[in-house]
Order: sequence, then structure tokens, then C-alpha cells
Amino acid sequence: MKTNLLDLDAAAMAQFFGGIDEKPFRSRQVLHWLHQVGETDFSQMTDLSKALRERLSAHAMVEIPRCVSTSESPDGTRKWLLAVGEENAIETVFIPEASRGTLCISSQAGCALECAFCATGKQGFNRNLTTAEIIGQLWWAVRTLSAQPQNARLGESEHPKPVSNVVMMGMGEPLANFSNVVRAMRIMLDDHAYGLSRRRVTLSTAGIVPAIDRLREECPVALAVSLHAPTDELRDQLVPINRKYPLRELLAACQRYVDASLGEEISGAKWQRKGAPRDFVTFEYIMLDGVNDSTQHARDLIALTRDVPCKFNLIPFNSFAGSGFARSPEARVRAFQERLINAGLVATVRKTRGERIDGACGQLAGRVRDRRTRRPVQAIRTKHGAAGERT
Repeated sequence: MKTNLLDLDAAAMAQFFGGIDEKPFRSRQVLHWLHQVGETDFSQMTDLSKALRERLSAHAMVEIPRCVSTSESPDGTRKWLLAVGEENAIETVFIPEASRGTLCISSQAGCALECAFCATGKQGFNRNLTTAEIIGQLWWAVRTLSAQPQNARLGESEHPKPVSNVVMMGMGEPLANFSNVVRAMRIMLDDHAYGLSRRRVTLSTAGIVPAIDRLREECPVALAVSLHAPTDELRDQLVPINRKYPLRELLAACQRYVDASLGEEISGAKWQRKGAPRDFVTFEYIMLDGVNDSTQHARDLIALTRDVPCKFNLIPFNSFAGSGFARSPEARVRAFQERLINAGLVATVRKTRGERIDGACGQLAGRVRDRRTRRPVQAIRTKHGAAGERT
């Protein structure tokens, strides 16, 4: 069976080349061709010998998720539906802004965590995405955006790359697909591939505590946590994984994640600071009318996070069919934000982007053949599976 080279980070690529009796430095050349040039035809990799190109054709391939459809919102947000086999399709969203271009990437076909307010969780779960299917979303976006004429929205960007930031906030819980997600993020960070900084790659999780600790040791990037409630009683209802990893354990893991005194230096890493690239965790908090948006909820949230270096991203709820929730009134969201700020916390309100194409936070759904029901579930309109820091 041929190896899909999009599945390989630098270490795995070097091992692959060793397996075909080639020197390790060839792996860096091929990483450059694949990810920086976007070339998938080995015959066009002109600084490789003809014999090596023929060997690659015999032993390797480059397989990218197929684009099923493309949507664009009036605000410039773009969404791609990408097929990943077995009647499954995932959604990837690009959000252009003046100073950056952010790509929201999916990590699973569906999601098994069943957060009450998320459309992806309502779809069921099929499987983890491979590394190739995860990094293939970035490959696809960079190639597509680079090939298109710069329109007014993209032309305003001050960043030379069409995608300057990546957020693991699409369909699925990234830490439930740990190995494939980490391998994909290493490719994102690799200077021979996409060369993103750790501050520009954000992983959002609903709170799988052991995996948060493992992430800190193996590939620490910016961390966002889908909090959404200030008490275990309420969070058990909204984010069921809380029953396994309650708030006390989750907040302790967040403290460890940003503690630069813990852990060891990672050999060969290009960063200087141990652990996370930022000295705070972003807590995402979806604003649900009459559920988690009262004055008392704000007080409880302040008390809960007092000892954790953090900032808050308040997210207006984006509705979908059968959700059973409503968005908090804008005045209540602003009052909630003001209470956090007055307590000395950093709190922002996320600007909703891509709502007209169901590309906003919590609306990503795609198409999932739910293994638990053995039937395909057509795209319920949602945005995220686990969480979503889109800034």
C-alpha cells in the first residue's frame, strides 16, 4: 500500500525516506514541495533526482480531501465542505480580517461529546480524521486562496500569507484524536511546511484533562477551553464530559498548562519558553438566554477562575434547528462582560462571522454517518464540535 505523504510530519517523513534508502534531508525537500509549493505531482519536484521521483511514485501518494461545495458569506467568510469517505464530509471555515486570515479546522467526522448547544454533537460520531485529512484542510485553503485574485476583503490583509492563524475548533473534539491532531499541528509549525508560530495555532477543547497535560509536554500551542458554565451542576448538563473531568480538575490542568516552570525543554524545538506560548488560557463561554447569563453566574465565574491566568471570549449563541436554546440579549451579554472586566478579568465578545452560510461558531455540521445509528445524518446546521476560538 502506498503511503500518503500528507500523513507525515518531519520525523515520520525522515523515517519514510530511510525506509526507501534515501538520505533524511530529502524529507525536508518534499515537505517544502508539498506544503509551501503545494505540488502533488512527484514528477514536478525538479530538485529531486529522476530515480527518486520514480521511487516516490511507486511507494507514495498525495491524497487530499475532495471539495464537495463552497460557500461565501457577505462578510467574506468562506466555508468548504470536504469529503472524507464513507459518506462523511467535514466543514472548514476561513475568516478574513484586516490583520489576519484565520482557518477553522475540523478534527473528527462528527463528535461524541454531545455538548447540548452544539449542532455537530447532535449529528453523532463516525471516526477520527487522519493527519492527512486534518492538514489537508489547510493545504486546500492555502492553495485555493492563493490561486484566487485578491478581492477587496482579502486585499486588505496586512499578512503576506492567506492563512496566518489556525484554530482547531471545527467539527469534533481535537484531544479525542490526539496523535493525528498533534502530528498535523507539528506540520503547521514546521518551517519547511507552513511555518506558523505556536501563538498562531490554537487548540480548543471541551476539557479532556489527561490530554491537556499530554499536549503541554508534546506540542504546546495556544489553548482555549470550552467552559460555558461556572458550576459543575450546570456544566454537567451543557458539557457532559464534565461528569468525568469536573471543573476542579479542569481548572487545575489549565494552571499547569501555562506554568512555564513545569516540564522539560523539548529537543529541537524552535521556541524558548517552556510549555504554552501564552501565559493565559482562553475560556470560551457561550451566552445562552436564561441558562448561564445571570448576574449570579458572572459572580460564580469570577470566583471559579480567580487563580487561573485567563481571558474570556463570550460567544453569542448561534441557533440551529432543534437546539432548544436562544441567544442572550445583547444588553445582557454586555452587562455580563462588564462584570468580568470590573473584576479585573479580560473579556471580549466574539463577533459572529459566517452566520448566513452556517459557518459561525457551533454551526458546523457537514455530513456524518453516525456509527451508533448506522445511518447517514444530513447536515444539521452547526458550527463547532468542541469549542471555538476564532480570534
